[in-house]
Amino acid sequence: MELKSKPKNTGSGTVFKSPLLEKLTKTHIAVPLIVFGIISVALFVYGVREGFFNVLLGLGLFVAGLLAFTLIEYIMHRFVFHLAPKTPKQEKFAYTVHGVHHDYPKDKDRLAMPIPLSLTLSTGFYFLFKFAMGSFVYAFLPGFLIGYASYLGVHYMVHAFQPPKNFFKVLWVHHGIHHYKDPGNAFGVSSPFWDVIFRTMPKK
Repeated sequence: MELKSKPKNTGSGTVFKSPLLEKLTKTHIAVPLIVFGIISVALFVYGVREGFFNVLLGLGLFVAGLLAFTLIEYIMHRFVFHLAPKTPKQEKFAYTVHGVHHDYPKDKDRLAMPIPLSLTLSTGFYFLFKFAMGSFVYAFLPGFLIGYASYLGVHYMVHAFQPPKNFFKVLWVHHGIHHYKDPGNAFGVSSPFWDVIFRTMPKK
């Protein structure tokens, strides 16, 4: 994938003609952070109180869920968000889910998935994990959701602020390369780990 146009540092793209649908595509970053933070704490506490796992095991499952999210993040970004469209419908899909973000990377209202969609996907993951691991889902899913919240936090930081003078600068530079230099590589946002594993680190 190559840059089709120079990213715009001001303004906001239009995804839908309907004002209502257009409004639904925009989300303030605080909303998902609060929502998924509360859900994660509630699920974990419920699991401990019901005796599904002790705190130590729960923390291990939590970390496993968080790490699992980083892989899903990489896979989704590389193979879904950067789908190479072959038809007009695929092109519309690609632009709606991610292309508009590449055109307007500084649009702060499109740095997080709309809450109705993210809650729907989270529910799907709940049933998938529940089927796979039973009651352990109440520790694994909170880690997965906090992984998502952490991804949102990093993603917002690298787009909304100047590069910090600490270890987060590595992530800022990594994602900046993806947007402005090499969109065919550097798919990891919260971590470049899977880019190293799957050899999609950007060229120096």
